[in-house]
Amino acid sequence: MNFDITCVGLTILDILGKGIEAIPEKGKTALIDKIRITPAGTAAGPAVMAARLGLKTALVGAIGNDDMGSILEQMLKNQGVDTSFLQKVSDLPTAATILAVNSEGARPNFHAIGATILLEIDDVRRACITNSRFVHWGGVGTMLNLDGGAGAEILKEAKSGGAVITSDFIAPMPETLDALKRVMPHIDYFMPSLDEAMEVAGTKTPEETAQFFMDLGAGACIFKMGAEGSLLADGNRQVRIPAFAVDAYDTTGCGDAYCAGFIAALARGRNVENACKFASATASLAATGLGSDAGVIDYAHTEEAMKTLPTLTV
Repeated sequence: MNFDITCVGLTILDILGKGIEAIPEKGKTALIDKIRITPAGTAAGPAVMAARLGLKTALVGAIGNDDMGSILEQMLKNQGVDTSFLQKVSDLPTAATILAVNSEGARPNFHAIGATILLEIDDVRRACITNSRFVHWGGVGTMLNLDGGAGAEILKEAKSGGAVITSDFIAPMPETLDALKRVMPHIDYFMPSLDEAMEVAGTKTPEETAQFFMDLGAGACIFKMGAEGSLLADGNRQVRIPAFAVDAYDTTGCGDAYCAGFIAALARGRNVENACKFASATASLAATGLGSDAGVIDYAHTEEAMKTLPTLTV
């Protein structure tokens, strides 16, 4: 089966609490507004949103052979994501994050490293990736078995077969830049947060940062900047895309929603700049609920939001 999009990489279970202002002292209990669990990570998060936006979506990731993994797999299936290509790992539990979201939307978090970092690509998973229309490579620098060059070879094959390649990463580490250098020549659209991209590149402006990664081989850069919108840098063109004004509840997963929205719009034939606007609407809607799978209903609802929501001025 060929997919519209295959998302590859970080696959995490998020446990979110809304209304956490402080950790209770000495084992006491505090009442909060809401608790949710959601699929998350720079591969699983976009996969959920892509499926919701109408794309035939597969996820290639790794989960533990544990209860959290079973719950995460079922939640992904419920969202319409094909989980046939998930790898189940016995050596580590499913990766999970606890996010303490306060009334202002800040979300300090606690992450337990898990099976997702051990993802391996066998022949079946490789065929799924290389035969997809779009490949989203999520989590560069955190995939121990792929960052050393194996991932770049897979992306090279996918691109040579006509796939459009997008990529994101999270939580920069010392080895992240080397991993990014290997895959950049195969990336059509590099889509990280601006802050993390600047941290890795050692640059001071969005323009310098875009040039840094395009010099490494990326076809274009799209930097996500939260309420300040996003920046599309494509050759000599640099376009600022505003965010949309919504009553923000939680910004968890907004970057992943942006990536999914961009790909869904390209898949429908929109040009790159217009796809960025649709992506911005997707991310803004995601901020209206709790967790990385919130806010977005379907493609038509998001398109209507893009047409009717006011934009933020910064």
